[in-house]
Amino acid sequence: MANIAPFKAVRPIRDKVHLVATRPYYSYKKNVLKAKLEDNPFTFLHIINPEFNSGVKTKPNSDERFKVVRSQFEKFIENGVLISDESPRIYIYRQSKEDSIFTGIIAGASVEEYKNDLIKKHEATLTSREAMFARYLEIVGFNAEPVLMSYKGTEHLSDLLLDYTTARPEYEFTTTDRIKHELWVLNEEQTILIKNAFEDVDAVYIADGHHRSASSVAYFDKLESEGKNAQLAAHFLSYFVEETSLQILEFNRLIKTLNGYSEDSFLHALKALGTLNKLEKAEKPAEEHQMTICIKGNWFAFQWFDYLIDIDHSVKSLDSDLLTELILKPLLGIDDLKTSDQIEFIPGNVSLESIQQQIQDSKFEVGFALFPLTIDQVKRVADDQLIMPPKSTWVEPKLRSGLTIYTL
Repeated sequence: MANIAPFKAVRPIRDKVHLVATRPYYSYKKNVLKAKLEDNPFTFLHIINPEFNSGVKTKPNSDERFKVVRSQFEKFIENGVLISDESPRIYIYRQSKEDSIFTGIIAGASVEEYKNDLIKKHEATLTSREAMFARYLEIVGFNAEPVLMSYKGTEHLSDLLLDYTTARPEYEFTTTDRIKHELWVLNEEQTILIKNAFEDVDAVYIADGHHRSASSVAYFDKLESEGKNAQLAAHFLSYFVEETSLQILEFNRLIKTLNGYSEDSFLHALKALGTLNKLEKAEKPAEEHQMTICIKGNWFAFQWFDYLIDIDHSVKSLDSDLLTELILKPLLGIDDLKTSDQIEFIPGNVSLESIQQQIQDSKFEVGFALFPLTIDQVKRVADDQLIMPPKSTWVEPKLRSGLTIYTL
């Protein structure tokens, strides 16, 4: 049984939604971010970056900075850019692009279910980041970027979503990345029916947003420990998408050094771990337990020896873990993927030619292209209450900030 909660979203007025909703600020290059802040007074980026072109600067991630964020959020409400729904609702959001369509439910996910592992995780979080984000929530008082959740759908729930999305959406706009966005605000009867239908879902899985969910739970725990009203914080902003609709891409790896190996000696070391064959050009691996490797501009197909793969272990059977434990740590000296400055993670929607170019430009010595994981592999790790290596999956859809804001 999965418990989702309606909420009174603060959201953009209809004629400005295309100007307000934005990708997360960290996804923009500095020059693009600057241009957007200069040209668009309504972008949600002005709330997250409230001191743009201001003579006064506060310290990043400080209480003072968070208070300025809160003040800017309140100004957007005062100026009528953001409005609030009068009663708690559930929302349907659809994101469409050339090769895929994602339709899901925006609602609150349960802190209690997170604690009881009915909301399942596959990624470790950093305590310091959790504490920082929890403090952020405490001061700014809102959550604007949903956690992406996956679930195994039911026929009844799918029928409801199909029925409700035949009506005209409240929002319908296309962004410059050629993605179409649609949002339906459900009425009270529809909200109740979706909530009840979702109770037939056995469990949900965090697909993207482990730190956001963990910090929301930490914030709830803090309120309870201080004897404060924690009712609104008992749920956190989430986007629930049926698991078969998710698009899971690989995260590839670029490494700055061969750790004292020459090209020939490194290739020789790889041959002790699997079969290695030179390729004529850049190619993605064709199946699980294969990698393609670029070194000095040359590409090689690599396949692990079977005896190295523990197929009975949900993590040790993953290519990202095999690469970490058998190559990155012992051969290339990268002991901690979270903190090393010798590795860069490249999502699978970036071309192999781009990886090759960065190696030829001498920014990196070697690149590893992996085969993407499946949702079943992700669920198996989560069900076993284990943790994947960092950056094992790049999951789409990627959501917009400021579309539906959950106030705390």
